[in-house]
Amino acid sequence: MDLLERELNLKQLQINRLLTITQAINNNVSAEGLYSMYNSFLSWEMGVRKMALYVLQDNEWNCTSHIGIDEALIERDITEKLTKYQRLKNLDDENDDPLISQFDIVVPVLHKDTAIAYTFIGGFAEDEDMYNKVQFITTITNIIAVAIENKRLFKKQIEQERIKRDIELASEMQQLFIPSDLPKGDDYQLASIYKPHYSVGGDYFDFIEFDSDKFAFCIADISGKGVGAALLMANFQANFHSLINQESKLDDFIRALNLSLFRITGGDKFLTFFVAEFDKKTRMLRYVNCGHNPPFAVMKSLEYRLDKGTTILGSFLKMPEIEVGELHLPEEALILTYTDGLTDIKNEQNQFLSDDMLSAFMANNSGLSADAFNDKLMEQIERFKGKQNYPDDFTVLTCKIFS
Repeated sequence: MDLLERELNLKQLQINRLLTITQAINNNVSAEGLYSMYNSFLSWEMGVRKMALYVLQDNEWNCTSHIGIDEALIERDITEKLTKYQRLKNLDDENDDPLISQFDIVVPVLHKDTAIAYTFIGGFAEDEDMYNKVQFITTITNIIAVAIENKRLFKKQIEQERIKRDIELASEMQQLFIPSDLPKGDDYQLASIYKPHYSVGGDYFDFIEFDSDKFAFCIADISGKGVGAALLMANFQANFHSLINQESKLDDFIRALNLSLFRITGGDKFLTFFVAEFDKKTRMLRYVNCGHNPPFAVMKSLEYRLDKGTTILGSFLKMPEIEVGELHLPEEALILTYTDGLTDIKNEQNQFLSDDMLSAFMANNSGLSADAFNDKLMEQIERFKGKQNYPDDFTVLTCKIFS
């Protein structure tokens, strides 16, 4: 009768502990709290003398709770040995590892055939009812491990939702900074192709009309992606519009722009940049290329590369020498500016959309309007890449200057 009473008491104890752990899970007790409850239950109420619980965290197996094992042994990496345990296993015949040899059994916890936890148990006395203890320990271990895994998955889901919101916010911010209406007058036209990668990119373009006789346009490629790049773009746009004016020299403007950028980023972020201003009276195009892909300019079948300038912006407190390029455009001309994502595009034969291909395209299509040129360029790009995806952001800003 005493034996039966002890068994009944043990069952009642196990049921009570099971209810306590279930309530703790429902009350969203932390992972550390659940590990502590697990440790206490096995140690004090189940009489387990040796235990080590391994849980998968950030793709690494970590011992999150243990009993009766020296810390030096716990620090051993047994990752390679864990994968061979796919079901409850007696460890009597496994003495090759000084840590694993401390235990009698291993209990793996599987989720869709993938292990999410392992508990090693040992130190049983010969007269103990090991079978019943192990059965209940297995149940408790599964409940704890699944609860911890659910916490991990929930945390991962929250993080993914946060990242998604950040991307959406960055995308909305960028749309505010990218001009939607470009000028299409009798003197000149601007047209764009804007293809951000995964909805958020680091490409930027803009324009400003000073008066009836002069206008400026620019294109930039900002390092980084996401909200960080969008915030930098917002600041850059504000500085572009506040620092450039028709009276200032382009080299002075570039120095001021670089200084404002460096003060914000401390040199950790940078951008390539091209800016040009055109005087309709003198027909003179002045420009500065700051480490950007040299734009093409075509007039009367003559091609020019706009490569005069300086280095990238934002990396240095003081800019090196700045060379302002000049190009006289007395006749009708077409200027093609673009970010390096355009020439990173590959076809199905793994060939890049090269500068030579762009040069040939310019020669054959420079007589078109800015909009028509861009439409035809997109058709050419689609034919070229075939079924290949775009590898990165790319932006095109085309300027047509009429005679």
